[in-house]
Amino acid sequence: MTVDHHDKIEKPANSPSPEPQGPLTKDETEDELQAKAKVRPERTANFKDYLRIFSYATKWDFFAYAAGFFASIGAGITLPLMNVVFGQFVGNFTEYFMPGSTTSRSEFNKSIDKLALYMFALFLGRFVLNSINKFVFRMIGIRLSSAIRLHYLQRLFGQSIHVLDSMPPGYATGTITSTANVLQLGISEKLGTFVEYNSTIVAAIIVAFVKNWSLTLVTSSIILYLFLVLGTFLPMILKVNALITKAEGRAGAVASEALASVRMVAACGAESRISRRYAQFAEETRQHGKLLSPLVGGQLGLIFFGLYAGFALCFWFGAKSYSEGRLDNVGDVLVVLLSVMIVVLSLERTSTPLLAVGKATVAACEFFVVIDAPQPAKGTLKEPEVSSTQDIIFEDVTFAYPSRPHVKVLDGLDLRIEAGKINAIVGPSGGGKSTIVGLIQRWYTLQDQHVLAKVIEKEKKGGRKNKKDESDEDVDAENVVDNEPEESGPPIEVHGRILTAGQLLDDIDLKWWRSQIGLVSQEPFLFNDTIYKNVAYGLIGSPWENETEDKKRELVREACRESFADEFIDRLPDGLDTLVGDSGAKLSGGQRQRLAIARSIVRKPSILILDEATSAIDVRGERIVQAALDRAAKDRTTITIAHRLSTIKKADRIIVLKKGKVAESGTHDSLMTIEGGVYSGLVHAQSLSLGEPTDAGDESVETEDKPTLANVTSIAASEVDTSTEASKDKARNFFTSFGRLFYESKNVWPAFFLTLFAGACVGAGVPLQAWIFGKIIVSFNDIGTDSDLSGSNFWSLMFVVLASGIGISYFVVVFVATRMSSTIRVKYQKQYFDAVMFQKTSFFDHEDHSHGTITSRLGQDPKQLEELMGLNMASVFVALFNVVGAISIAFAFAWKLALVSCCVVLPIMIVSAYWRFKYELAFEKMNNDVFAESSKFASESIGAFRTVTSLTLEDSICLRYQNLLNEHVVSAYRKASGDYKWKRGSRASPWLWAKQCDGFCSCESYSKHEREQTARQGLYLTGDPRHRWWNVD
Repeated sequence: MTVDHHDKIEKPANSPSPEPQGPLTKDETEDELQAKAKVRPERTANFKDYLRIFSYATKWDFFAYAAGFFASIGAGITLPLMNVVFGQFVGNFTEYFMPGSTTSRSEFNKSIDKLALYMFALFLGRFVLNSINKFVFRMIGIRLSSAIRLHYLQRLFGQSIHVLDSMPPGYATGTITSTANVLQLGISEKLGTFVEYNSTIVAAIIVAFVKNWSLTLVTSSIILYLFLVLGTFLPMILKVNALITKAEGRAGAVASEALASVRMVAACGAESRISRRYAQFAEETRQHGKLLSPLVGGQLGLIFFGLYAGFALCFWFGAKSYSEGRLDNVGDVLVVLLSVMIVVLSLERTSTPLLAVGKATVAACEFFVVIDAPQPAKGTLKEPEVSSTQDIIFEDVTFAYPSRPHVKVLDGLDLRIEAGKINAIVGPSGGGKSTIVGLIQRWYTLQDQHVLAKVIEKEKKGGRKNKKDESDEDVDAENVVDNEPEESGPPIEVHGRILTAGQLLDDIDLKWWRSQIGLVSQEPFLFNDTIYKNVAYGLIGSPWENETEDKKRELVREACRESFADEFIDRLPDGLDTLVGDSGAKLSGGQRQRLAIARSIVRKPSILILDEATSAIDVRGERIVQAALDRAAKDRTTITIAHRLSTIKKADRIIVLKKGKVAESGTHDSLMTIEGGVYSGLVHAQSLSLGEPTDAGDESVETEDKPTLANVTSIAASEVDTSTEASKDKARNFFTSFGRLFYESKNVWPAFFLTLFAGACVGAGVPLQAWIFGKIIVSFNDIGTDSDLSGSNFWSLMFVVLASGIGISYFVVVFVATRMSSTIRVKYQKQYFDAVMFQKTSFFDHEDHSHGTITSRLGQDPKQLEELMGLNMASVFVALFNVVGAISIAFAFAWKLALVSCCVVLPIMIVSAYWRFKYELAFEKMNNDVFAESSKFASESIGAFRTVTSLTLEDSICLRYQNLLNEHVVSAYRKASGDYKWKRGSRASPWLWAKQCDGFCSCESYSKHEREQTARQGLYLTGDPRHRWWNVD
């Protein structure tokens, strides 16, 4: 027996950490300052991280990427070529209808037919190239995303547990799910879009300069104007978006933690408090949204003013050049104008892919922080070089957790855990009991400790000086802040040795060592699988891993009998094949504990670790579990960590820890004789009746098991209830849901009708633009030798007036719609969370209601509602008014040509657009489903990190995850290959319509002005990209 009453007094753990003051000196580097402050090191995301993603591509992936790149370039070139054809089309009309024209009717028809064939060729080319482009980039994006997810999971499970501790709560799960989705967008279709529109820009610039360099330079001034607008507004918008994202992340962290322990929240009656905390962060997003509305509205209003004003500038200078003989016809003006506008449009559309690439760069950096983290030593020694049946010796071990390097947990600990005996470790909280378990399991080591770097973007690096100002705000967001230490001063020097059989623990093969240990923790984790599978996981890494299924079932049954688990398993309808639910939620605490005992002993381990195995269950359940533990501990080296001292009084040796040192050790009787001793004080504090026997008999087992049958009935009932609820949810259609949403949003009806009115004003812009467009082209015929520019000047001025009206209307519609959608989102986001938190606990037993799934939906569904009720809804209003106006003006000017467009070609366009919409949604759903199951599996595995590593399941988990990903990729390939022919056909069909329109125009005797008016309306109705300045795909 040893007694140590000379414990070192540690500095209080809540002492404040001083902030580094003053600028960095020459001899004080940034890393040294970080080391003094003990914050997480920072790693800046850069473009190399993005390029590194493609290192996961195979040679066939690169071949497919090459095909996709060339297809994207070809598809981008078709737009400027269309401008050339359209310009020739207008030029031919101008020459044919000009007074004194020498062009015959047959020559005119022949030229129009040839141009129609060119348009048809462009249709075919765009159809094929776009099909290749989108299909290749999406499928390779899915495959590369799968590869990096798998590598991330493999490297994560190869780390020590302190690496996971250094991450913010939910960080690893969020990375492999939502962050991976961000990465996928940046390497798939967004990348293809970026290449396509860049090729469009280059081709359009070449076409414009070839036609007329001076007119191109003048018209291109609109590009400088747009850069000025974007340079002014975009930084402010990004800053506000960052604040919104931060608030959303905090709300998501609160939801994730609450739902992960929803039964504990319900038991404590803390739903209202959690709800208020969640509402606080949700309301914060609304306040930031108020700042965003005027910024986005002002940016779009000025952009659209510039676009329409660009028409005025181009026609004014073009008419002047035409009168001076520097242009051949009005067709050249149109080619230059449309080419420059395509450059403007393409520059705007490349911003979204660039933003996606930027986000993918940061996402890739978050992956590579874990992937590049140094791996701990795995060791090489196995039997017979080393044995697991020898004493485990701690020699002068001083230890501090890497996430709290200033807090000394073990202080020069000398300890011998005797082989083949029951060694109980007790003591006050914080004494280092569970740390000893972590060191034996090698979750932590005495060397090579590190924490993961914090990923930051380059432009955010300068914001470190604001950290102090944000500290108060971060205190409220307990679940989002990093696990920064609270102590200051130099970090604790970790040293000492842990040995067994004369060998350092770090030199022993890690998986072999863990396969010799059976662990039963305070809150055992069960996978969402059958009872048989959960117990059989314990055979991984054992000599029986590759036995037949019958042999494994026999071993599982034997382990269940030893742990008394067979008593309740035999009463379940499906026996060993019963599903246990998410984290074993369908079983009681005692039942889960007995299954964990069975899982730990099924491999027949040499060492058994019981880490407070009975502290989370009631006294009645404790008797049964304790009887199972006593049976399992026979003839093994057993290490028991206990707070309930009644469970360890029969231990061969009791070790009392206090402040990281051995204060006392001996048997129960010997320690009780020490007057004023730590152990005897703990015993008296718990007011134990030590003479009362604690052996569990058969009657105890029966008593515990009786409620199990009721539990089974309850489970079945809850499954029926939740399935009924699910069916009710599926029965609701879009129109019913939207109608209810609209009715419940009476407070935003004024904003809704204001959006409708402003949308009507914006929608009138395209028909008015077409009318002015036709007028100004006709005015070119009036430019004679006397250079009469009054007509062209007047209509150019009308374009400026139209630009002002459109700019103001866009500001109003965007400002009001954005603010309205933000208000609706926050309202339903809070209601959504409250509805989930106040559900019956049986609701969470359903496989579709796991905490990971619901957390994901809490983040996605309100966001999608905001998108529906915001700019997307406004764009629908604009489109509807555009269609009505375009059809009206088309029939007013040339009803026969309009009738052909609306009754013959337009139905084809509508059907094609419908298929495009349908399959776009189907692919989006499929893409979500692709990773839904695998993400759920990965999230569950990461959440059970200690269980997975203690059972040496890392390879099995990663292999199963890989198989899930492979199945999903193949499924996505089969689905997408049939979808894209419809989608790409719908994107290219406007070109086929243009060909038909040109052919019909050559046969009907309409005025040039009427044909051009109607043709422009038809091109808008079919979705021609030149007339869809606000792309809302």
